[in-house]
Amino acid sequence: MPHRHLERHVIDRIGWLRASILGANDGIVSTASLIAGVAAAGASPQSLLVTGIAGLVAGAMSMAAGEYVSVSSQADAERADIARETVELETQPDFEREELTAIYQKRGLDRALAEKVVSQLMANNPLEAHMRDELGLTSEMSARPVQAAFASAGSFAVGAALPLALVLLFAGTMLTWAVAGGSLLFLALLGGIGARAGGAPIAKAVLRVTFWGAVAMAATAAIGSLFGTAVA
Repeated sequence: MPHRHLERHVIDRIGWLRASILGANDGIVSTASLIAGVAAAGASPQSLLVTGIAGLVAGAMSMAAGEYVSVSSQADAERADIARETVELETQPDFEREELTAIYQKRGLDRALAEKVVSQLMANNPLEAHMRDELGLTSEMSARPVQAAFASAGSFAVGAALPLALVLLFAGTMLTWAVAGGSLLFLALLGGIGARAGGAPIAKAVLRVTFWGAVAMAATAAIGSLFGTAVA
């Protein structure tokens, strides 16, 4: 008896995966950079903790609002295109049929086969056929503002909590190095998890995310140290 061939494509996860990886990465980098900068300026552990918590809450809310607004704009554009296509299918069916036929011809089908395919598709669900092949809209890629907002806010909070936890574990001169080193480790793990979930090369993703995280933390620490010296 033949085995069933099960296909699992990462495209099904792209909506929440993009928002989650972006949120967690931003949470780690921004909070770690904030703590490193304020610590370099000579702030007390209590000030660092308050700064980190404020950064976590503000960042999570900002990520949620930003994702919701941007993805809602995408959803509005998608709905407008669908409405326009619906009207065109009702008022210009022959033109729309020819348009879809031309699309299949460009993909390599001869005229006769393209017309046959289009006839069957338009007899079944013409709007879905045009959404997919003319507009490039699919259920997997459709905009989901609420999902994106929650995924971004939640992942940002989780990411930000990691370097924030190091403030409770380390003190003194060790704090800045612990936050920087620990955060780079968290970023490397996040890059590996994101690459595996998205089917991308792991080493490249890890290198990319840790490099830019290190640049961000170094720049913020340098500014904090500069202002801390100036104040002193």
